[in-house]
Amino acid sequence: MAFTLYRFWEFSDYRSREAPRGSEANVVNAAKTFIESCSDVAPQQRMKLYDQWAETYEQDHSLIGYRAPHQTVDFLNANFSGSREEVLVLDVACGSGWVAKLMAELGFRNFVGVDGSKGMLEQAAKTGLYQDLRLALLGTEPLPAQTDGFDVVMVVGALRDGFVPVSVVRELCYAARPGGYVCMSKVDPKLESGDKYKVCLEKELQLMEDEGLWTRVISQEMERYVMDVNNYLKNQHDDQYLYGTMYLYRKGLN
Repeated sequence: MAFTLYRFWEFSDYRSREAPRGSEANVVNAAKTFIESCSDVAPQQRMKLYDQWAETYEQDHSLIGYRAPHQTVDFLNANFSGSREEVLVLDVACGSGWVAKLMAELGFRNFVGVDGSKGMLEQAAKTGLYQDLRLALLGTEPLPAQTDGFDVVMVVGALRDGFVPVSVVRELCYAARPGGYVCMSKVDPKLESGDKYKVCLEKELQLMEDEGLWTRVISQEMERYVMDVNNYLKNQHDDQYLYGTMYLYRKGLN
């Protein structure tokens, strides 16, 4: 049976008993519970949860205002120079293929996807956009990508504490062709662990630039990245959305 936030709501101890079933409050509570479940398990077990979620992943994320795919693809498109029809895109942590579908609307045609969830890759295959789909759990397995093999490398949403370690960023750079682009976006959680991850990531990005591996083209803050499900119901007067950051780098020619 397909997993949805609404079905998860039926079993969740976090549901709001005062709010009617199917209300925004219950959707937020269900998302919060699922996210907490993902954070408290080993990576392999987390992928099983995503396998169950895959069929309705995009629908459910839209309910909690997840805008990172749209914002990041627009960010790349505004700063990309080259033939969209000819470039080869590596879609890392591709999930259900959301990013590839948005990029295809802008003229990109060639995609290779990588994800740790078999269920997500099955959904991505249904888009018909990918020339190849590869299963790999980032951080525990090497990125299955040829060195210097891709014109554009995308990773949207996976760069966060407990999901994809900062060390994977170097693998993204190695996968890009000389002169190719690496486009990344990440959420900035209002947690100490999120702050530590951001500091470590920024340090690694700068170190790689100092080493001449790539140059930063542009970075930009993201507003309303996704609903802040941890704090949404505590105080309706607080900012109900989390922010994020987008980065675009260009790999060196040497």
